[in-house]
Amino acid sequence: MDSLCEIDGWGARTAAAGVVRAGGAVETHGPRGEELRWASVTKLLTGVAVLVAVEEGTVDLDEPAGPPGSTLRHLLAHASGLGPGDGPPLAAPGRRRIYSNTGIERAAELVAERAEMPFADYLRGAVLEPLGLAGELRSSPAWGYRGPLDDLLALARELLAPTLLARETLSEATSVQFPGLAGVLPSWGRMEPNDWGLAFELRDAKSPHWTGTLASPRTFGHFGAAGTFLWVDPDAGIACAVLTDREFGDWAKAAWPRLSDAVHAEATTG
Repeated sequence: MDSLCEIDGWGARTAAAGVVRAGGAVETHGPRGEELRWASVTKLLTGVAVLVAVEEGTVDLDEPAGPPGSTLRHLLAHASGLGPGDGPPLAAPGRRRIYSNTGIERAAELVAERAEMPFADYLRGAVLEPLGLAGELRSSPAWGYRGPLDDLLALARELLAPTLLARETLSEATSVQFPGLAGVLPSWGRMEPNDWGLAFELRDAKSPHWTGTLASPRTFGHFGAAGTFLWVDPDAGIACAVLTDREFGDWAKAAWPRLSDAVHAEATTG
């Protein structure tokens, strides 16, 4: 896709992008095999692993987890009241949408405890190996995965046509959890509502948004501080993945929506 060439002007030493179509066709630009930091896009891998554990009966979405009154569902939906980092809760569960690395880490800890193995091992067996991913979780389940573009494209393909999860599970995970909660979408401002699924950020009617103006309201995904993102638009039947080594900044707030709109326009006319 010609639109993917836009990443060449982003000022990154390394940038790679790809588009996956619902039928499985992949188009890329840039190095597909170079390992890069995913940053918070890691949360999508962790979310899928936790959902596998839910389907296996290892954990339950509505069991207590995190601060008092919180459940695993609250943790995955950034609704537990926990703040971005360590420290006491900033709100009661279910009252505000507070983006929380700690909440995702607590969800992973619960899976590790119940599965009686380190979460990185569970992730490898439940997600990485079945999808043929080459990277590795190096640190936090919230932001610590490193892998190539091909890994991100494989995850995109899985989210367009799930094989590890039942479609019903993915549908629930990409639907609004705890509707109506307001909160701040990091770097993009306060959203009312700030809708999230289970580890998946939902576009819905948010504006401005990093997925641009042409993405359908059902679009879901995540972005990361390493200049990385993955969005999946099930209505359009496409997903777009980007890895870079340039830290997120104002450049991305202009470049990402522009690229996303160009991808949508080219995909629907090509």
